[in-house]
Amino acid sequence: MPDPRVATPADAAEIARLRSENILSEPLDKAWLTTCADQLALRLQDGGDARAYVIDSPSGGLATCALGLVHAVLPAPKYPKGLAVRIHAVATDPAHRRHGYAKAALAALLDHLELDGVTLYEVYASAGSAPLYQELGFAADPALMRMTRFPAGGSAS
Repeated sequence: MPDPRVATPADAAEIARLRSENILSEPLDKAWLTTCADQLALRLQDGGDARAYVIDSPSGGLATCALGLVHAVLPAPKYPKGLAVRIHAVATDPAHRRHGYAKAALAALLDHLELDGVTLYEVYASAGSAPLYQELGFAADPALMRMTRFPAGGSAS
């Protein structure tokens, strides 16, 4: 199996594609893919809040990605450094599934984040992806319920 590598801004378009095609309930159109890729490229630069590991596909592009977005939170005894990450996307191209790529990329990302001082890790898991996250130390929290809110106009400008 190829080793995961740290993603660079040049990987942003492929990460956006993998997320769109494999995670989102409705894939993004070309304009939104470009918007996501442009924003992610900036966030993957040194000093940005995005951290990602990827595995290259032998046929070009990416086979898998694991992307986290780091943010500050108020510290607490369980996360004393006040640095948290939301695992935003772990996605594998269908042709490369069942080879351990997602696990390898996510494990590399988690190791990197721990070295960066992250002490709180959050993820929204589907039923299909929950076993992977549980294998890497995530646990369900029955006290939490995911809720979302969007502006009344339907989009933020």
